[in-house]
Amino acid sequence: MSTLLPAAVAALPLVGGWSVHAAWLRRRLDTARRDPLSGLARREGFEQAASRLLSGGSAAVVLVDLDGFKAVNDSWGHAAGDEAIRMAAAAMNTVCTDPGVTGRLGGDEFAAVVPLADPVTLRWLLGGLHGCLTAPFSYEGRTLAVGASVGGVWAPAGTPLGVALRVADEAMFRAKQTGGGPSVAPSLTPAYRTVNGRRDGRRGTDLEGGAA
Repeated sequence: MSTLLPAAVAALPLVGGWSVHAAWLRRRLDTARRDPLSGLARREGFEQAASRLLSGGSAAVVLVDLDGFKAVNDSWGHAAGDEAIRMAAAAMNTVCTDPGVTGRLGGDEFAAVVPLADPVTLRWLLGGLHGCLTAPFSYEGRTLAVGASVGGVWAPAGTPLGVALRVADEAMFRAKQTGGGPSVAPSLTPAYRTVNGRRDGRRGTDLEGGAA
């Protein structure tokens, strides 16, 4: 025992060093999985976390596309567009609270998966999110705002994320066709033709790829 004790003591700095290194690696990995502008998870990180959440219980699956975002960029510059993205991300985090998962899928498109016991309150959730997303914000002394098309579907535990996102995308598209706002999908059955795993007419359907 007396021989082992000095060796154990000598090993403490090494163990401590590895712990610090492991923590540093975890922080680097978390940073790599997050979009630097919005602070939300990137697509890959979002899909991993959202799939785990769906496997454990029922949830609302939400897809958001900002309306009028290009006009903000064109009129006031990319910095104003960046602020619109940050404000949208803040809105996503405000409504889709932990243990929900939020992500920026790219451009002005966002997604969320929020635990929800039944579909009764889904419409209220989407309406509240739409209100937060479209609230005016201040930028360099100006009051700006963007619109939002918000689609959602209620998914029971075990629903594949790709299926739920596919249908939420349809609901979002229907909202966009009528000027924006919240839209609830009636079921998990797609209503539109699928091209390369995506809704027909969606960006990217002319390329090979996975589900939306």
